[in-house]
Amino acid sequence: MDMTDITARGLVILGCGKMGSAMLEGWLAGGLAPQSVTVLDPTPSDFLTSTGCRLNAALPERPALVLLAVKPQIMQDALAQVTHYGGGEVPVLTVAAGLPIRYYERAFGAGTPVIRAMPNTPSAVKRGITAIVGNEGGTGYLDLAEELLSAVGQVVRLESEAQMRTVTGISGCGPAYVFHMVEALTEAGVREGLSEEVAGQLARATISGAGALLDSSDESAAQLRTNVTSPNGVTEVALRTLMEELPDLMHRTVMAAIKRDEELSK
Repeated sequence: MDMTDITARGLVILGCGKMGSAMLEGWLAGGLAPQSVTVLDPTPSDFLTSTGCRLNAALPERPALVLLAVKPQIMQDALAQVTHYGGGEVPVLTVAAGLPIRYYERAFGAGTPVIRAMPNTPSAVKRGITAIVGNEGGTGYLDLAEELLSAVGQVVRLESEAQMRTVTGISGCGPAYVFHMVEALTEAGVREGLSEEVAGQLARATISGAGALLDSSDESAAQLRTNVTSPNGVTEVALRTLMEELPDLMHRTVMAAIKRDEELSK
């Protein structure tokens, strides 16, 4: 199955907030016909109403894919609109955080192909990374899922759903870690005499610029760090403090995320 099948059979999107809209925008820009997309959303955005997609209209009989993009806390109520697609002929792709594949298997019934995806917030600007994994029936649709999710950034495939917890702790929560790094650098600058405005501008540009450099370089993060670090220079001395604490701190941070994700899934 590929995008041709979606054009022919149709695509159903349940919920279309920031993440769903970011993906839809990419698909439409790639040539997907708006009339082949049916979106179920009680409060469609201005973007949605401008796309030409079918909004809250009658559902196709056997779409090529159902995308679940509602928030986890309202998933149970929202699913009632699409669970009749369960049974095997229609694959389900979910980008909702926290809910395991077995949740959807119970809702849609045995034999339903399910692909679980974990995108992150930079997907809203087409710079995200998404991890995907499928149940037994869903593995045959991973190529399609990867093609669709590539509209908002990179895609990686997991060996098992159990790895999704670690993905959550790294790339799912990770943008918040980076944003807090900007906050911490800004605070350090203020404490050492800079205005909050100047310190914030320096910190923000440094983090986003370093990220762009990392993204555009073929060198590893370790090599890029070495490139900035003159022997016995200012950066090397500064890094001694950071590197004494950061690896263990980051591991404990990820472990805390994994533990909380386990608690929420019970």
